[in-house]
Amino acid sequence: MPFLNALPGAITQGIIWGIMAIGVYITFKILDVADLTVDGSFATGGAVLVVMVTSGQNLYLAMFCAFLAGCLAGLATGVLHTKFGIPAILAGILTQLSLYSVNLRIQSDMANVPLPYMNYKYPITLRNVNKTLLPVEVSKDNEVLTMLTRFCNQSLLICLLISGVLIGVLYWFFGTERGHALRVTGSNLAMARANGINTDNNKIIGIVLSNGIVALSGGILSQYQGFCDVNMGRGAIVIGLAAVIIGEVLLGKIFHNFALKLVATIIGGIVYYVVITLVLNMGMKANDLKLFTALVVGIFLGIPFWKAQFTQKFGGKKAAPEEKEVTENA
Repeated sequence: MPFLNALPGAITQGIIWGIMAIGVYITFKILDVADLTVDGSFATGGAVLVVMVTSGQNLYLAMFCAFLAGCLAGLATGVLHTKFGIPAILAGILTQLSLYSVNLRIQSDMANVPLPYMNYKYPITLRNVNKTLLPVEVSKDNEVLTMLTRFCNQSLLICLLISGVLIGVLYWFFGTERGHALRVTGSNLAMARANGINTDNNKIIGIVLSNGIVALSGGILSQYQGFCDVNMGRGAIVIGLAAVIIGEVLLGKIFHNFALKLVATIIGGIVYYVVITLVLNMGMKANDLKLFTALVVGIFLGIPFWKAQFTQKFGGKKAAPEEKEVTENA
């Protein structure tokens, strides 16, 4: 029962981190770029939102500014990579390193800034994650139904709404000429250049968009947990990769549409956090979570390789390497 009671919170957190994983998906799967900026831009989004809200600014304006702050972080990485010739992974590390100081400056040199719910009444919060929006009379006589109605809580539904709108906007954008150019850039760089596509600009746009989404999710998480911390983005890239890979391994064979692939990423984030909640309820120490996450990501990254090796050895023919789908968007 403790695990079932914790499920609404786990699913809500999974959706929030799934939104972050969509940003990782753009660089990792679409652009084929290893961008480590997200560990810094995630915390930047949280810092911007909390500081703006606590200074009296509108919450939704703060969320938009958090997105813009992430875009600026991505712009720095994109410029370092394309205009300075620095490898993408190193450019991301440099930006991530500098963002630690930037985030401290945003937070007025404080490592942790609280966002008290009683003072600001923001809609996404851990406080209401077990408070159903359904009438109490519907579930008061049935313990199982009571537990199920907790999934109809404000925080979870708003996170679902945000993720749905985000997926819809990205589905539209990557169906445009610019979106197709971004996908071609990640699929075949030489062919993109041969067709007159400015690949450097496309890389910058992709990295900017990715980190904007990551920072937005950082702002949402800061609301949910009621504070921002300068180290809250540490390991975010690993969680993002875990969500992307889990979603791809579990649903990649049946989700071929681009929008459904983004949905699979959200589901991957939910699965990851549900598993984390399960193992914590089984007695795993919280200090071992990073090790557990690394093992999960390593195993799921290895599954496609093992499947290819198995098919090649026992299937009677060599497994063809998967090609990135570029033109499909329907």
